[in-house]
Amino acid sequence: MSWKGLKNGEKTLLDHVFWSSGISRDALAAASSYSKSRANAAVAELLEQGLLEPTGELASTGGRRAETLRLSRGLGVLIGVAVGATGLEVGVLSPDLTVLAHHSEPADVRDGPAPVLSRIRALMRDLLARCGVPPRQVIAIGIGLPGPVDFDSGQLVNPPLMPQWDAYSIRDDLAADFSAPVFVDNDVNVMALGELWRMQRGLQNFLVVKVGTGIGCGVVCHGQVYRGANGSAGDVGHICVVPDGPRCHCGNLGCVETLAAGPAIARMATEAAEAGQSPRLARLIAERGPLRLQDVAEASRAGDMAANQVVQRAGALVGQMLASVVNFFNPSHVFIGGGITRVGPLFLAAVRQSVYHRSLALSTRHLEIQYTPLGERAGLIGAGVLAMQESLRQMEAA
Repeated sequence: MSWKGLKNGEKTLLDHVFWSSGISRDALAAASSYSKSRANAAVAELLEQGLLEPTGELASTGGRRAETLRLSRGLGVLIGVAVGATGLEVGVLSPDLTVLAHHSEPADVRDGPAPVLSRIRALMRDLLARCGVPPRQVIAIGIGLPGPVDFDSGQLVNPPLMPQWDAYSIRDDLAADFSAPVFVDNDVNVMALGELWRMQRGLQNFLVVKVGTGIGCGVVCHGQVYRGANGSAGDVGHICVVPDGPRCHCGNLGCVETLAAGPAIARMATEAAEAGQSPRLARLIAERGPLRLQDVAEASRAGDMAANQVVQRAGALVGQMLASVVNFFNPSHVFIGGGITRVGPLFLAAVRQSVYHRSLALSTRHLEIQYTPLGERAGLIGAGVLAMQESLRQMEAA
């Protein structure tokens, strides 16, 4: 995408439109501190250049119906990639983050970067072909990965779940097939970006917590994803909740990830089945082999007592960890996502009870804890946000 010749004010308008797709000209002028006439002139120029396009009209409140705007689909497409420890999703998105095509499948990040990224490149090519879009029309690629990321270099740094990926040049690998810029971030930061975009920055201070194979947290502070000094902000999975607990793969004892993430939930459920506490779980093991988080979720939704106890214990431990984070950060909302959402309301209730019991009254006075509104699509949408946001930032720096 070329931003050559754009004025700074026009670049700012594009950014506002991205974060508020379907915005009217009057609202755009107010958001940018432009006068109405100046904003209209700039919008007319951007429409003529093919950078913006009209999307429709807002309902009239008595006067002339207001035309709404979005980034032009003629700009090209974005590619979003959401990688988890046990699966991946790749999607082609328009500049206004409409998903044009997507594909998800199981994957094991422990296989190392080469085979996983090779598969991702193949899926990118297939999805672009399905959309009839040549690779040269890719604006940017955003990818979220389950480990600590140095955002400037785009490299994972000592990722506990995927040690072979340490310092691997993901950007160079993906650039072998695509000339578009590649932006890499932690998977939960990417989910937080997705929720931030969904709310059009309406919430300024919130947390997104992912509970799946691991546990991580995306922190949004004053409307921006906060990554910390080196990119490791939000690595809450390694907060100790049981000092004499089992050893974590990070080397420490009693980390909440070891006690309440998907593998821990499956392990506790297996122990309950082996102890004769759940014929249902025992039957699932006999039919399907080793239990997974989704198996425990299925049993819990069916009312299995042992599965429910496991889910409640995991939720209480996650809530114990979050209580300290809530006291420290004082967010307005905590959104929980990942595979744990399949369990349903029982896990969420246990988290809430623990947080509200352990946190200070002022910290929880208006706190809302819920599952991520974007659901399982949060990572893919967030990867698209990452790609477009960073492209716009590069434009502003040009």
